[in-house]
Amino acid sequence: MPIAPRTRVRIVIAGDALVSAMGDSKGMGWVGRVIARTPSAPAAEGAPFIEILALPQPNEASPELAARWVSEIQSRFEPGIENRLVLAPGNSDPAAGVSMSRSRLNLANILDEAKKLGIDCLVVGPTPHRNDALNESISALSQGFADVAKRRDVTFIDCFEPLVAHEGWLAEVKASETGLPGQVGYGLLAWLVLHRGWFEWLDLPLDA
Repeated sequence: MPIAPRTRVRIVIAGDALVSAMGDSKGMGWVGRVIARTPSAPAAEGAPFIEILALPQPNEASPELAARWVSEIQSRFEPGIENRLVLAPGNSDPAAGVSMSRSRLNLANILDEAKKLGIDCLVVGPTPHRNDALNESISALSQGFADVAKRRDVTFIDCFEPLVAHEGWLAEVKASETGLPGQVGYGLLAWLVLHRGWFEWLDLPLDA
């Protein structure tokens, strides 16, 4: 959906601890890096004013994300401006015992309700886990989320396949007590978001 000329846009990014900068010594995370590359004020006629808010919830699985979206996330939106939502469901569902059908339904319900409210969405998929035994299930989860998004014509950014065998990502998450990445991993996530649909979603030129 193209952005109207010079409109004010508020983007809420909701997900697990990866939406924060936990584990990043620079304190930016992937969200901070994406914000740094996204113009907040219009540089030319027709460009939008963009505000970005991050709402992380550590160890969150999709049922919790679906539950808090109603109040915590929607309360950050504002009437009279263009409100957009980035969903970054983490990789906790398999370990939490959430079935694939329930995971898909949780994401579908958010996207369907957001569409009814006129809120344009983008989905950033789950990342590989430091526990290799969980990654087959997380791969299926990522594919399931991608299918849910595709059926609704919502941009989905795959963060699993590009990172599951990436040495830089694996070195950081396996060395971390929390399983979170550091500067390298967050930089990789930011690159994926920025180069796999972010600017197109905002109807901005690449690396605006």
